[in-house]
Amino acid sequence: MKRLSEERTKLVFEKLTKYLGDNLKVLIDRPDGTYCFRERKDRVYYVSEKILSLASTVGSDHLVSLGTCFGKFTKSGKFRLHITALNYLAPHAQYKIWVKPSAEQQFLYGHHIAKSGLGRITENTPQYQGIVVFSMNDLPLGFGVTSKSTADCKHADPMSTICFHQADIGEYIRSEDTLL
Repeated sequence: MKRLSEERTKLVFEKLTKYLGDNLKVLIDRPDGTYCFRERKDRVYYVSEKILSLASTVGSDHLVSLGTCFGKFTKSGKFRLHITALNYLAPHAQYKIWVKPSAEQQFLYGHHIAKSGLGRITENTPQYQGIVVFSMNDLPLGFGVTSKSTADCKHADPMSTICFHQADIGEYIRSEDTLL
């Protein structure tokens, strides 16, 4: 596990800021200790510094992963969040969207959210903003990017896309062999 370079740290924090806003510092300075981001084979892991120091005794050949995989860097150099980061993004998300029960299954199959499936949305959500998707029972389902602002959603056609799909909890099953 190695430290992220300055350039890669900037890319990770920009992506996380898109979803968390000012709540990003809650991930780093937590009451139960200090957490950090580490990289291995283009994957970024979120791990406690306490566990990181204990893992230093394990040889790198024997260490598969450590902490929670937040995402990976693509071959083009962009950072892509994985669904495994959802449990950390959901409680601190700046903008949220709730889908109706009739639209939950479609979202979990990897489809975008239409206005007809929109239950409610956080006020003053801007266009192209990172957003966490919840069921009406406040169960985090995944995350995406808004295609319209909150004001535009009110006057949109029922079949127009409101949120572009990025990742959902159905990926655990669909991509079981590649999510390591």
